[in-house]
Amino acid sequence: MIEPRNSDVGWMLDEVLKVPEARHAILLSADGMLRAHSADIGRDDAERLAAGLSGLQSISRSTAEFCGHGDSPWRQTLIEFAHGYVFLVAAGEGAYLAVSTTENVDMEAVTYRMHKLVDRLGKEMTSPARHGTGIRA
Repeated sequence: MIEPRNSDVGWMLDEVLKVPEARHAILLSADGMLRAHSADIGRDDAERLAAGLSGLQSISRSTAEFCGHGDSPWRQTLIEFAHGYVFLVAAGEGAYLAVSTTENVDMEAVTYRMHKLVDRLGKEMTSPARHGTGIRA
């Protein structure tokens, strides 16, 4: 198996971290598989977090009706902790980009850079759903 960090997009995740106070970035699939991670987070941690973030995205998507439109597509989730944030955005068919930051980050700058990265990578960020998993992308 290929080490996710060595993928063609792993080094590009480091670009998001140029925002001051940004910490880590990972790219994951809808079924929780790690696709790539930034240089400053180990593979084991990135794999564990990818699984958790996949579930978080699924839960977030299931609450669309709370906004008045149950069929509205999910785009992003923001989690706030006492000492930082986790940003999770759609990054193509069945792929998600997650970035963690400290509490002092410029939130607008992080989301802007994340969306620019998603736009720039286009098809590189696409991860079709694996057959037989029962998970929609």
